[in-house]
Amino acid sequence: MLSLARRRPPVVQEEKAGRSRDRRLWWPALLAAALLLTIAASLAIGAGHVPPGRVLPGVFSPDGSRAELIVHELRLPRTLLGIAAGTALGLAGAVMQALTRNPLAEPGMLGVNGGAALAVVLVIGMFRVDEVLVYVWAAFAGAAGAAVLVYMIGARGRGGASPARLVLAGAAVNAVFSAMTAGVMLFTPHNFGGFRFWQVGSLGGRDVPVFLRVLPFIALGTVLALLLARPLNALALGDDAGRALGSDPGRTRALGALAVVLLCGSATAAAGPITFLGLAVPFIVRAMVGPDHRLVLPCSLLLAPVLLLAADIVGRVVAPGELETGIVTAFLGAPLFAVMVRRGRTRDL
Repeated sequence: MLSLARRRPPVVQEEKAGRSRDRRLWWPALLAAALLLTIAASLAIGAGHVPPGRVLPGVFSPDGSRAELIVHELRLPRTLLGIAAGTALGLAGAVMQALTRNPLAEPGMLGVNGGAALAVVLVIGMFRVDEVLVYVWAAFAGAAGAAVLVYMIGARGRGGASPARLVLAGAAVNAVFSAMTAGVMLFTPHNFGGFRFWQVGSLGGRDVPVFLRVLPFIALGTVLALLLARPLNALALGDDAGRALGSDPGRTRALGALAVVLLCGSATAAAGPITFLGLAVPFIVRAMVGPDHRLVLPCSLLLAPVLLLAADIVGRVVAPGELETGIVTAFLGAPLFAVMVRRGRTRDL
Protein backbone atom coordinates (compact mmCIF):
# COMPACT_ATOMS: atom_id res chain seq x y z
CA MET A 1 0.00 0.00 0.00
CA LEU A 2 2.83 2.35 0.79
CA SER A 3 4.45 1.72 -2.59
CA LEU A 4 1.15 2.40 -4.37
CA ALA A 5 0.72 5.64 -2.43
CA ARG A 6 4.15 6.74 -3.50
CA ARG A 7 3.31 6.16 -7.17
CA ARG A 8 0.18 8.29 -7.19
CA PRO A 9 1.71 11.79 -7.17
CA PRO A 10 3.39 11.39 -10.62
CA VAL A 11 0.09 10.17 -12.05
CA VAL A 12 -1.75 13.11 -10.54
CA GLN A 13 0.85 15.50 -11.90
CA GLU A 14 0.55 13.92 -15.37
CA GLU A 15 -3.24 14.30 -15.29
CA LYS A 16 -2.91 17.95 -14.27
CA ALA A 17 -0.41 18.56 -17.06
CA GLY A 18 -2.81 16.93 -19.53
CA ARG A 19 -5.72 19.11 -18.39
CA SER A 20 -3.52 22.21 -18.61
CA ARG A 21 -2.51 21.23 -22.15
CA ASP A 22 -6.16 20.73 -23.13
CA ARG A 23 -7.04 24.18 -21.78
CA ARG A 24 -4.26 25.74 -23.84
CA LEU A 25 -5.64 24.10 -26.98
CA TRP A 26 -8.92 25.97 -26.51
CA TRP A 27 -7.24 29.34 -26.99
CA PRO A 28 -6.96 29.19 -30.81
CA ALA A 29 -10.70 28.48 -31.09
CA LEU A 30 -11.56 31.30 -28.69
CA LEU A 31 -9.29 33.74 -30.53
CA ALA A 32 -10.79 32.72 -33.89
CA ALA A 33 -14.27 33.47 -32.53
CA ALA A 34 -13.03 36.83 -31.19
CA LEU A 35 -11.59 37.65 -34.61
CA LEU A 36 -14.94 36.96 -36.31
CA LEU A 37 -16.74 39.22 -33.83
CA THR A 38 -14.16 41.98 -34.31
CA ILE A 39 -14.50 41.76 -38.10
CA ALA A 40 -18.26 42.15 -37.77
CA ALA A 41 -17.79 45.14 -35.45
CA SER A 42 -15.29 46.73 -37.85
CA LEU A 43 -17.81 46.52 -40.69
CA ALA A 44 -20.72 47.79 -38.58
CA ILE A 45 -19.23 50.54 -36.37
CA GLY A 46 -18.01 53.94 -37.48
CA ALA A 47 -18.79 57.62 -37.73
CA GLY A 48 -21.46 57.02 -40.37
CA HIS A 49 -24.54 55.13 -39.15
CA VAL A 50 -25.25 51.86 -40.95
CA PRO A 51 -28.30 49.78 -39.95
CA PRO A 52 -27.30 46.22 -38.95
CA GLY A 53 -29.38 44.75 -41.77
CA ARG A 54 -27.38 46.67 -44.39
CA VAL A 55 -23.92 45.46 -43.38
CA LEU A 56 -23.82 42.10 -45.17
CA PRO A 57 -25.47 43.42 -48.35
CA GLY A 58 -22.93 46.23 -48.28
CA VAL A 59 -20.12 43.67 -48.26
CA PHE A 60 -21.36 41.32 -50.97
CA SER A 61 -23.89 43.17 -53.15
CA PRO A 62 -24.15 46.92 -52.50
CA ASP A 63 -27.18 48.54 -54.13
CA GLY A 64 -25.71 52.05 -54.32
CA SER A 65 -27.32 53.35 -51.14
CA ARG A 66 -25.22 55.56 -48.86
CA ALA A 67 -25.16 53.02 -46.00
CA GLU A 68 -24.03 50.13 -48.17
CA LEU A 69 -21.44 52.25 -49.98
CA ILE A 70 -19.95 53.20 -46.61
CA VAL A 71 -19.51 49.51 -45.80
CA HIS A 72 -18.21 48.48 -49.23
CA GLU A 73 -15.99 51.44 -50.13
CA LEU A 74 -14.69 52.53 -46.71
CA ARG A 75 -15.00 49.86 -44.03
CA LEU A 76 -14.41 46.69 -46.05
CA PRO A 77 -10.96 47.74 -47.41
CA ARG A 78 -9.69 48.87 -44.01
CA THR A 79 -11.02 45.70 -42.38
CA LEU A 80 -9.25 43.49 -44.93
CA LEU A 81 -6.07 45.51 -44.51
CA GLY A 82 -6.40 45.31 -40.72
CA ILE A 83 -6.63 41.51 -40.87
CA ALA A 84 -3.62 41.27 -43.17
CA ALA A 85 -1.45 43.83 -41.35
CA GLY A 86 -2.38 42.49 -37.92
CA THR A 87 -1.58 38.93 -38.94
CA ALA A 88 1.76 40.04 -40.36
CA LEU A 89 2.79 42.15 -37.37
CA GLY A 90 1.76 39.56 -34.80
CA LEU A 91 3.66 36.75 -36.51
CA ALA A 92 6.66 38.96 -37.22
CA GLY A 93 6.85 39.94 -33.55
CA ALA A 94 6.66 36.33 -32.37
CA VAL A 95 9.36 35.21 -34.81
CA MET A 96 11.58 38.19 -33.98
CA GLN A 97 11.38 37.53 -30.24
CA ALA A 98 12.15 33.86 -30.80
CA LEU A 99 15.17 34.64 -32.99
CA THR A 100 16.67 37.10 -30.50
CA ARG A 101 15.47 35.20 -27.40
CA ASN A 102 14.34 38.56 -26.05
CA PRO A 103 10.64 39.10 -25.17
CA LEU A 104 11.13 42.88 -25.45
CA ALA A 105 12.21 42.67 -29.10
CA GLU A 106 9.98 43.92 -31.88
CA PRO A 107 10.17 43.80 -35.70
CA GLY A 108 11.45 47.35 -35.98
CA MET A 109 14.65 46.09 -34.37
CA LEU A 110 15.67 44.72 -37.78
CA GLY A 111 15.56 48.24 -39.20
CA VAL A 112 12.42 47.46 -41.19
CA ASN A 113 10.54 50.62 -40.24
CA GLY A 114 13.58 52.83 -40.80
CA GLY A 115 14.28 51.33 -44.21
CA ALA A 116 10.66 51.60 -45.31
CA ALA A 117 10.40 55.23 -44.18
CA LEU A 118 13.62 56.20 -45.94
CA ALA A 119 12.49 54.57 -49.19
CA VAL A 120 9.14 56.40 -49.12
CA VAL A 121 10.84 59.73 -48.40
CA LEU A 122 13.28 59.24 -51.27
CA VAL A 123 10.48 58.40 -53.70
CA ILE A 124 8.51 61.48 -52.65
CA GLY A 125 11.50 63.79 -52.53
CA MET A 126 13.13 62.71 -55.78
CA PHE A 127 10.09 61.96 -57.94
CA ARG A 128 7.32 63.92 -56.16
CA VAL A 129 5.06 60.88 -56.23
CA ASP A 130 1.75 61.05 -54.33
CA GLU A 131 0.36 57.55 -54.94
CA VAL A 132 -0.27 55.01 -52.19
CA LEU A 133 0.56 51.98 -54.35
CA VAL A 134 3.97 53.48 -55.17
CA TYR A 135 4.53 54.00 -51.43
CA VAL A 136 3.76 50.31 -50.90
CA TRP A 137 6.39 49.08 -53.33
CA ALA A 138 8.99 51.63 -52.23
CA ALA A 139 8.45 50.86 -48.54
CA PHE A 140 8.62 47.13 -49.13
CA ALA A 141 11.89 47.45 -51.05
CA GLY A 142 13.36 49.66 -48.32
CA ALA A 143 12.27 47.28 -45.57
CA ALA A 144 13.74 44.27 -47.35
CA GLY A 145 17.01 46.08 -48.08
CA ALA A 146 17.33 47.20 -44.46
CA ALA A 147 16.79 43.69 -43.10
CA VAL A 148 19.34 42.21 -45.51
CA LEU A 149 21.87 44.89 -44.50
CA VAL A 150 21.30 44.19 -40.80
CA TYR A 151 21.78 40.47 -41.31
CA MET A 152 24.97 40.98 -43.33
CA ILE A 153 26.43 43.23 -40.63
CA GLY A 154 25.34 40.93 -37.80
CA ALA A 155 26.72 37.83 -39.52
CA ARG A 156 30.23 39.18 -40.01
CA GLY A 157 33.04 37.84 -37.85
CA ARG A 158 33.27 34.80 -35.63
CA GLY A 159 30.09 33.39 -34.19
CA GLY A 160 27.83 34.37 -37.08
CA ALA A 161 24.52 36.17 -36.72
CA SER A 162 24.00 35.83 -32.98
CA PRO A 163 20.94 37.44 -31.32
CA ALA A 164 23.04 40.16 -29.68
CA ARG A 165 24.76 41.07 -32.93
CA LEU A 166 21.46 41.27 -34.82
CA VAL A 167 20.02 43.55 -32.14
CA LEU A 168 23.04 45.88 -32.21
CA ALA A 169 23.21 45.92 -36.01
CA GLY A 170 19.48 46.63 -36.25
CA ALA A 171 19.69 49.51 -33.78
CA ALA A 172 22.62 51.05 -35.65
CA VAL A 173 21.02 50.72 -39.10
CA ASN A 174 17.70 52.05 -37.85
CA ALA A 175 19.40 55.10 -36.32
CA VAL A 176 21.27 55.85 -39.56
CA PHE A 177 18.14 55.48 -41.68
CA SER A 178 16.11 57.68 -39.31
CA ALA A 179 18.74 60.41 -39.53
CA MET A 180 18.79 60.18 -43.33
CA THR A 181 14.98 60.38 -43.43
CA ALA A 182 14.99 63.50 -41.28
CA GLY A 183 17.67 65.05 -43.50
CA VAL A 184 15.77 64.39 -46.73
CA MET A 185 12.58 65.86 -45.24
CA LEU A 186 14.48 68.92 -44.00
CA PHE A 187 15.99 69.78 -47.37
CA THR A 188 13.00 68.82 -49.54
CA PRO A 189 9.91 69.83 -47.54
CA HIS A 190 7.55 69.87 -50.54
CA ASN A 191 4.78 67.33 -50.98
CA PHE A 192 5.26 65.44 -47.70
CA GLY A 193 1.63 65.44 -46.58
CA GLY A 194 1.21 61.85 -47.82
CA PHE A 195 4.33 60.71 -46.01
CA ARG A 196 3.22 62.28 -42.73
CA PHE A 197 -0.13 60.50 -43.06
CA TRP A 198 1.59 57.19 -43.81
CA GLN A 199 4.18 57.65 -41.05
CA VAL A 200 1.54 57.81 -38.29
CA GLY A 201 0.20 54.37 -39.19
CA SER A 202 -3.36 54.06 -40.43
CA LEU A 203 -5.81 51.63 -42.01
CA GLY A 204 -7.88 54.45 -43.51
CA GLY A 205 -7.33 55.95 -46.94
CA ARG A 206 -6.32 52.61 -48.47
CA ASP A 207 -8.35 50.67 -51.00
CA VAL A 208 -8.62 47.02 -52.00
CA PRO A 209 -5.74 47.18 -54.57
CA VAL A 210 -3.35 48.08 -51.73
CA PHE A 211 -4.51 44.99 -49.84
CA LEU A 212 -4.12 42.82 -52.94
CA ARG A 213 -0.59 44.13 -53.60
CA VAL A 214 0.73 43.04 -50.21
CA LEU A 215 -1.38 39.88 -49.79
CA PRO A 216 1.00 37.49 -51.66
CA PHE A 217 3.97 38.61 -49.57
CA ILE A 218 2.01 38.29 -46.32
CA ALA A 219 0.71 34.85 -47.33
CA LEU A 220 4.22 33.63 -48.16
CA GLY A 221 5.64 35.04 -44.92
CA THR A 222 2.81 33.48 -42.90
CA VAL A 223 3.42 30.00 -44.34
CA LEU A 224 7.17 30.33 -43.77
CA ALA A 225 6.73 31.52 -40.16
CA LEU A 226 4.33 28.69 -39.28
CA LEU A 227 6.71 26.11 -40.75
CA LEU A 228 9.44 27.42 -38.43
CA ALA A 229 7.53 26.54 -35.23
CA ARG A 230 9.55 23.41 -34.40
CA PRO A 231 12.97 24.87 -35.38
CA LEU A 232 12.21 27.93 -33.21
CA ASN A 233 11.42 25.64 -30.28
CA ALA A 234 14.79 23.97 -30.77
CA LEU A 235 16.54 27.34 -31.13
CA ALA A 236 15.07 28.45 -27.79
CA LEU A 237 17.16 25.75 -26.08
CA GLY A 238 20.39 27.24 -27.43
CA ASP A 239 22.46 26.61 -30.54
CA ASP A 240 24.18 23.46 -29.24
CA ALA A 241 20.97 21.87 -28.01
CA GLY A 242 19.26 22.85 -31.27
CA ARG A 243 21.94 21.11 -33.32
CA ALA A 244 21.63 18.03 -31.11
CA LEU A 245 17.90 17.97 -31.94
CA GLY A 246 18.65 18.09 -35.67
CA SER A 247 18.01 21.82 -36.21
CA ASP A 248 20.36 24.18 -38.05
CA PRO A 249 20.44 27.47 -36.05
CA GLY A 250 21.95 29.45 -38.93
CA ARG A 251 19.32 28.32 -41.40
CA THR A 252 16.54 28.93 -38.86
CA ARG A 253 17.73 32.50 -38.29
CA ALA A 254 18.05 33.17 -42.02
CA LEU A 255 14.56 31.84 -42.78
CA GLY A 256 13.15 33.62 -39.73
CA ALA A 257 14.69 36.91 -40.87
CA LEU A 258 13.18 36.35 -44.33
CA ALA A 259 9.75 35.74 -42.76
CA VAL A 260 10.07 38.95 -40.72
CA VAL A 261 11.02 40.91 -43.86
CA LEU A 262 8.04 39.57 -45.81
CA LEU A 263 5.56 40.06 -42.97
CA CYS A 264 6.66 43.30 -41.33
CA GLY A 265 7.80 44.87 -44.58
CA SER A 266 4.43 44.27 -46.24
CA ALA A 267 2.43 45.49 -43.25
CA THR A 268 4.61 48.57 -42.84
CA ALA A 269 4.43 49.36 -46.53
CA ALA A 270 0.64 49.22 -46.62
CA ALA A 271 -0.38 50.62 -43.23
CA GLY A 272 2.67 52.54 -42.04
CA PRO A 273 4.89 51.82 -39.03
CA ILE A 274 2.31 50.69 -36.47
CA THR A 275 4.16 50.28 -33.19
CA PHE A 276 3.86 47.99 -30.15
CA LEU A 277 1.59 45.40 -31.80
CA GLY A 278 4.49 43.08 -32.63
CA LEU A 279 5.79 43.58 -29.10
CA ALA A 280 2.58 43.14 -27.12
CA VAL A 281 0.86 40.29 -28.94
CA PRO A 282 3.50 37.55 -28.40
CA PHE A 283 3.84 38.65 -24.76
CA ILE A 284 0.09 38.22 -24.20
CA VAL A 285 -0.04 34.94 -26.13
CA ARG A 286 2.80 33.36 -24.14
CA ALA A 287 0.90 34.21 -20.95
CA MET A 288 -2.05 32.25 -22.41
CA VAL A 289 -0.47 29.18 -23.96
CA GLY A 290 3.14 29.03 -22.74
CA PRO A 291 6.36 29.14 -24.76
CA ASP A 292 5.59 26.41 -27.33
CA HIS A 293 5.79 28.12 -30.75
CA ARG A 294 3.42 25.56 -32.24
CA LEU A 295 0.75 27.43 -30.27
CA VAL A 296 2.38 30.85 -29.94
CA LEU A 297 2.55 31.46 -33.70
CA PRO A 298 -1.08 30.52 -34.59
CA CYS A 299 -2.42 32.40 -31.57
CA SER A 300 -0.36 35.49 -32.45
CA LEU A 301 -1.75 35.25 -35.98
CA LEU A 302 -5.29 35.42 -34.54
CA LEU A 303 -4.87 37.86 -31.66
CA ALA A 304 -2.96 40.59 -33.52
CA PRO A 305 -5.73 41.42 -36.05
CA VAL A 306 -8.24 41.42 -33.19
CA LEU A 307 -6.26 44.10 -31.37
CA LEU A 308 -5.48 46.09 -34.52
CA LEU A 309 -9.09 46.17 -35.68
CA ALA A 310 -10.23 47.03 -32.14
CA ALA A 311 -7.77 49.95 -32.10
CA ASP A 312 -9.08 51.08 -35.48
CA ILE A 313 -12.66 50.98 -34.20
CA VAL A 314 -11.68 53.01 -31.13
CA GLY A 315 -9.99 55.57 -33.37
CA ARG A 316 -13.19 55.97 -35.40
CA VAL A 317 -15.48 56.71 -32.46
CA VAL A 318 -13.45 58.51 -29.77
CA ALA A 319 -12.85 61.73 -31.71
CA PRO A 320 -15.12 64.00 -33.78
CA GLY A 321 -12.93 63.32 -36.81
CA GLU A 322 -10.79 60.20 -36.68
CA LEU A 323 -7.80 59.17 -34.58
CA GLU A 324 -5.23 57.23 -36.60
CA THR A 325 -4.75 53.58 -35.71
CA GLY A 326 -1.03 53.97 -35.04
CA ILE A 327 -1.74 56.60 -32.39
CA VAL A 328 -4.23 54.32 -30.61
CA THR A 329 -1.87 51.32 -30.61
CA ALA A 330 0.97 53.48 -29.28
CA PHE A 331 -1.28 54.93 -26.56
CA LEU A 332 -2.34 51.43 -25.45
CA GLY A 333 0.98 49.69 -26.03
CA ALA A 334 3.32 52.08 -24.22
CA PRO A 335 1.89 51.32 -20.72
CA LEU A 336 2.10 47.59 -21.46
CA PHE A 337 5.75 47.97 -22.43
CA ALA A 338 6.43 49.80 -19.15
CA VAL A 339 4.72 47.02 -17.20
CA MET A 340 6.76 44.37 -19.03
CA VAL A 341 10.02 46.12 -18.17
CA ARG A 342 8.98 46.78 -14.56
CA ARG A 343 8.08 43.15 -13.94
CA GLY A 344 11.41 42.04 -15.38
CA ARG A 345 9.81 39.65 -17.84
CA THR A 346 13.00 39.44 -19.85
CA ARG A 347 13.88 35.81 -19.39
CA ASP A 348 15.09 33.90 -22.42
CA LEU A 349 12.40 32.36 -24.56
